[in-house]
Amino acid sequence: MTLMTKVAIVTGGSSGIGAATVLELSKRGWSVAVNYSRSAAEANQVAASCKNAIAVQADVSDDAQCRRLVQTTLDTWGRVDALVNNAGTTKFVDHADLDGLDADDFVRIYRTNVVGPFQMTRACAPALKSAHGAIVNVSSVASQLGIGSSLAYAASKAALNAMTYSLARSLGPEVRVNAVCPGWVDTPWHHNALGSDRAMRVAAQYSSLVPLKDYARPEDVADCIVWLIEGARHVTGEAIFVDGGLHISPPR
Repeated sequence: MTLMTKVAIVTGGSSGIGAATVLELSKRGWSVAVNYSRSAAEANQVAASCKNAIAVQADVSDDAQCRRLVQTTLDTWGRVDALVNNAGTTKFVDHADLDGLDADDFVRIYRTNVVGPFQMTRACAPALKSAHGAIVNVSSVASQLGIGSSLAYAASKAALNAMTYSLARSLGPEVRVNAVCPGWVDTPWHHNALGSDRAMRVAAQYSSLVPLKDYARPEDVADCIVWLIEGARHVTGEAIFVDGGLHISPPR
């Protein structure tokens, strides 16, 4: 008897942590829906690097597009075994600059970082329950330390963690729900926002602060995500920090 190939949806899968997760799942025999919002070329390139993947455009802040993404995946493979809510956004504003953010900034960031994962979870829930699957939400160490690109971003990731705990209760026992909380990761996100020179200076400073004396690569976070999907049979409602130990050694 041929076993059915398991299927995952990875939002924000065109680069960085999302792309690394797609590639790792593919290496392990998964079929993957590589979601993207605007980066079609990059998403198609990631999908083409996999054994069995499709690139699907959808803005996760829009419920109808979330439902279309899930339905496209079901129409292609007939099941969903894992959902990785990785798509995210921010606005880079110093935390002390209270006038640098307004209500619209909060709403936009929350729509992608909190409402998006909720909408994707709701759309996937019947298929995930049937498959006894898993959800991994990509949060941030900012959720605990109140640091990162902006106050609104940190608050959105704290909300995502709280939602993770609630969903773990409400979707169990069929579906496990966990979060990963990366620290500084060497991704295009930082290089595009800060410029490569400044991004690497920040990386060096970060490495000097943490117990492991290094920053993460996308593959480091993907390893944890895939473990939470494929292993971790008795782990749910957990937020795992993949930050080199920053959360136990806060910036001075």
